Amino acid sequence: MRPAPALVALRGASIGYGRTPLFRGVDVAIASGDFMAIVGPNGGGKTTLLRTLLGVLPPLGGVRELPAPLAVGYVPQRDQVDAIWPLTAGEVALMGRARLVPPGRRPGAADRAAVREAMARVGVAGLEDRPYRDLSGGQRQRTLIARALAAEPRLLALDEPTSGMDPAGEQDVMDLLGHLLQEGGLAVVMVSHRLDAVASNATQLVFVDHRRGLLRAGSLDRMLTAEALSALYGRAVRVHRDDGRVAVLAAGGGQP
Repeated sequence: MRPAPALVALRGASIGYGRTPLFRGVDVAIASGDFMAIVGPNGGGKTTLLRTLLGVLPPLGGVRELPAPLAVGYVPQRDQVDAIWPLTAGEVALMGRARLVPPGRRPGAADRAAVREAMARVGVAGLEDRPYRDLSGGQRQRTLIARALAAEPRLLALDEPTSGMDPAGEQDVMDLLGHLLQEGGLAVVMVSHRLDAVASNATQLVFVDHRRGLLRAGSLDRMLTAEALSALYGRAVRVHRDDGRVAVLAAGGGQP
C-alpha cells in the first residue's frame, strides 16, 4: 500500500527561538491515521518541535510543508486553563467552534449540536451545564479534548494531556485517543515526558532532548529498541513487552 500523504511535514528544518536553533536537519511528517508521540525530558524541546510542526513557530531553516489547509484541534495542559472562571463544561467546549463561526455572529444551534456530539464522543455527554470548576480532573481533560474536536480538526494536537494524572486516569485518556483514531479521519500528535504512557498507542515516536543534541524520529518498531532508547535515556536500557503494554527498564533492572 502507498503511504498516506502527509498532512504536515518538516523537511531539513532548523527549529528554535530567535537566531539560535535547538535542532537542525529535522525531518518529521504526520499523515491521517498516524499517532506521533514526541517524548523527552522536561525542557528538552518537545513543545518547541510541536509549535514548529503546527506553524506557531516558523522554522529557522529548511521548510514546513503544508500541502493543503489544515484544521487543528489543540489540547493544552489542564493547568493552563483557569478553572476559576464561571463557565460550564459546554461553554468551554463551545470555544472550539470559534474558527467556524463567521465574524460578527454568535454560535448557533448547529454549533451547540456539534459541541454535544463532541462531548458524547469523549464520554462526557450530559455534563454540558455542569460548572467546569466542579468537574474531576479526568472530566476536565475530556472536556478540553471535546473543545478541540468541536473545531472539526484533521489533526489533534495535545501537550502533556496526562500530566498530573494517576495511572488509571492516564490510561483512560490514552484509551480515548486510541478510540478516536479508530474512528478514522484524524491524526494525533502528542507531547509527553513518559514513554510508557504513549508507547502502546503511537505509530511514530520522536525522541527529543536538546541538552544532549538528540532528536530521533521513526516508526514505533524502529524506535522501541534498546539502542534507540539507550540514546534517549543516556544509559543502557531494555524493552519489556507484556500483553500489549511496553515498559522500559534499566539494563540491570528497575526504571531507567
